[in-house]
Amino acid sequence: MKTNHFFLLACTFLLLTYSCTENTNDNLEMGRLKVVMTDAPFPFDQVSEANVTVFKIDARLKDSGEIELDTEVTDEDSGQNSPFVVLMEEEISMNLLELTNGNTETMANLDVPVGTYDLVRVYVKGVNVVLRNGNTYELKVPSGEQTGIKVFITPGLTVVGGLSSDLLLDFDVSRSFIAKGNPRVEGGIKGFNFKPVIKACNISVAGTLAGNVSTLVEESLVGLEGAQVKVFNETDTTATFTDLDGNYMIMGLTAGAYRSVAEVDGYLGSDTMDIQINVANKTVLDFTLEEEEVPAETTALTGM
Repeated sequence: MKTNHFFLLACTFLLLTYSCTENTNDNLEMGRLKVVMTDAPFPFDQVSEANVTVFKIDARLKDSGEIELDTEVTDEDSGQNSPFVVLMEEEISMNLLELTNGNTETMANLDVPVGTYDLVRVYVKGVNVVLRNGNTYELKVPSGEQTGIKVFITPGLTVVGGLSSDLLLDFDVSRSFIAKGNPRVEGGIKGFNFKPVIKACNISVAGTLAGNVSTLVEESLVGLEGAQVKVFNETDTTATFTDLDGNYMIMGLTAGAYRSVAEVDGYLGSDTMDIQINVANKTVLDFTLEEEEVPAETTALTGM
């Protein structure tokens, strides 16, 4: 895989996973909220770790004045009643590169007041990147440690009494970790700037794309590690890289029509495939790539 793929995409996810609970009349003012974290693979040819510590997550309850809370929530700055509900408040450190292809880490699992949540604040610190050559870069967190990284939820996430709700926060590492120097050459990285970019996706209107990228070797399919899979429509592009066995997974895609391609160094890129992402479903799309032919003059020069 070429080093110029270094910053194409890596996404960290805060996933509020769905799990139905029996709806009773005893607790209709509270709904269940579970928070876990995952990440799409980060190109690993130069980076060994991308570390972040999340120490607090809260969410804004829209029109919270209409709902009586069992525990009064106050704004730390003004001391007045606040619409923000704390989802977690403990330090959880993680190497984002270990949370790949659907692997998640639980961040919180709690009951929250019913209603519609339209904004999440993610508080982070301890951000650093470790290269494979051992170089470590500590990154400054602009405002995210003091006021939280603000992420609007569109459409809002509605929590219903006695049920669980789903939210996916897509932490775009490719846009958040900006390399200094020239990441296209070995040893060309001189540091990083951290400018966090996170988008929110309501899992109730989203689906997943998964599959395998392989090549044919002696009539058998062999998975290709490090192949890039892109999914795009008129307004958005998402990408990920395959694991050791050629498998990939892209979560949190808003339902609708997309196109997808796969490519990896040394192989011809795939045809562009039309796909449909359906709500709360996994769409499976496999790619089989053909190895590029080596020109005759190159073969002669290398003695192959």
